[in-house]
Amino acid sequence: MTSQIPCTAVGMDFFDQAPYCFTATETVKATPEAIFAVFEDADSWPAWADPIQHVEWTSPQPFGLGTTRTVSMMGGLIGWEEFIAWERGKRMAFCFTHVAKDNIESFAEDYVVEDRGDGTCQVTWRMAMAPKGASKVFMPLFSPVMGFMVRRMFRKFRQYTEAQALKAAL
Repeated sequence: MTSQIPCTAVGMDFFDQAPYCFTATETVKATPEAIFAVFEDADSWPAWADPIQHVEWTSPQPFGLGTTRTVSMMGGLIGWEEFIAWERGKRMAFCFTHVAKDNIESFAEDYVVEDRGDGTCQVTWRMAMAPKGASKVFMPLFSPVMGFMVRRMFRKFRQYTEAQALKAAL
């Protein structure tokens, strides 16, 4: 079994206080329900989020506040997550409770879905982190690349979600 190194638990205020916070916004041609169907599909995450290799929900549906899951990423990074916000069709956020590598003090993601009433939604993704160890030293240099990668991944999210919504409509 992989060792679980505790992270500092955070709440929604972390997004305004984290040393690093990256934001991406996309207008997605899909309903809030279709967007959350993608969020809830464990197999969808590796399709658009490049570092993610596998997602396993460790709580039963219906998902909500306190739901847990485990995410395996490239480089042997595993994040054990707990959802700190969940309003289906509108918002979900989670934080790491534990990691497999000792390079993250705190980490959280927040997804906000705003229905525009015209068959599209504005979706905003915020990823906030407090690195530690060597990651803390290199993060100031890597930060611009990280911002670019977040925006690129979220474009892939939009494309993937729109394709899924179109497929479901047929």
